[in-house]
Amino acid sequence: MANNLALRDRDAIETAEGLIFRVFGYSHPSNAYICDAEYASAKIFQSKDPRAPREGKEQLYYKFYNDEGMKLVAKRYPQYLVFHEMLGLSLVGVKTDAIAQARKPEVRLQELLKMGPTDPLLAAMERVLNIALDNSGLKSSDFGVFGSMLHSFHHPKYSDIDFIIYGKEQNAKVRRALQTLYADKNSGLSNEFKSEQAMAGKDWRFQNFTVEDSVWHQRRKMIYGLYDDRANSGRIIKAEFEPVKAWSEIQSEYHPRTCITRRGWVKLKARITSDDEAPFIPSIYSIEPLEVISGPKEALEAQRVFSFMEEFRQQAQRDEVVIVEGNLEEVISPTDSFYQVTLTYCPRYYEQVLKVQH
Repeated sequence: MANNLALRDRDAIETAEGLIFRVFGYSHPSNAYICDAEYASAKIFQSKDPRAPREGKEQLYYKFYNDEGMKLVAKRYPQYLVFHEMLGLSLVGVKTDAIAQARKPEVRLQELLKMGPTDPLLAAMERVLNIALDNSGLKSSDFGVFGSMLHSFHHPKYSDIDFIIYGKEQNAKVRRALQTLYADKNSGLSNEFKSEQAMAGKDWRFQNFTVEDSVWHQRRKMIYGLYDDRANSGRIIKAEFEPVKAWSEIQSEYHPRTCITRRGWVKLKARITSDDEAPFIPSIYSIEPLEVISGPKEALEAQRVFSFMEEFRQQAQRDEVVIVEGNLEEVISPTDSFYQVTLTYCPRYYEQVLKVQH
């Protein structure tokens, strides 16, 4: 079913103050977009994190890490908090009349291709795109770019290649193509998570999900690659292929008369019965509950796992048995009521988990 939203997941919004937001998901109030704060102009925010500076534009920007963006908005820019009627909470978001500029990844990619490779990173981006197109049978219009390339402040020597692929079937084709390319030592592409070295030096905070668990899950997603561009730019470049829904696949779940109530923390063993929505944000997994390990017994009636966490996209496949831990929610709408286990930003963020028993 087509949706009349003008923006979708991973589209970008910049405000007059110099805040850059990423549109988050596909379900929004009628006059606003729920967002994640990603970057800010140096005029309003500075960071000491060496990873944060973005210097390619006419002014300096900094990337937010962890909850820095949320804290800045709450403290200094409360106009970018939007009331979410279903949850009864205010979330980071931008009202439509506060959008100074919107950027769409698919439009930006076509601009870059038309302009031609003006630096080593853009040249590498075109090479990776052509490899993906040749091996998947897709068109460049099925792709977009996000991150620093979208905002024109990528660094030719340090930035990554961040692609979006639009549509469920298009994503399936790219994953199949990448699986073949990763297995070919001469393709130039390899799986970023082929070894646990991919996690070296990272601050690991999850309590119920080990580094080994994460690497196993990330490896089979196929969307995280490394491109060997040493012969050209002298480096190996991360190349991501992130799934976003095609417009025809979007159906908003936002309904102001629906009420979502938390019923307690739950740890549940369940079987995945559908994974069609797993690659996207939110990731939705239909489930058959098998055992409530701890928490409210109503979890035995849960119909789905509903995850806003990047870590748990494409995490489990149909017929696999999983352990999920998070907030049990009761969803009551004018036409239906059901239970779901939700994984999202919350005080117990790093206790949450969705992992396959393998």
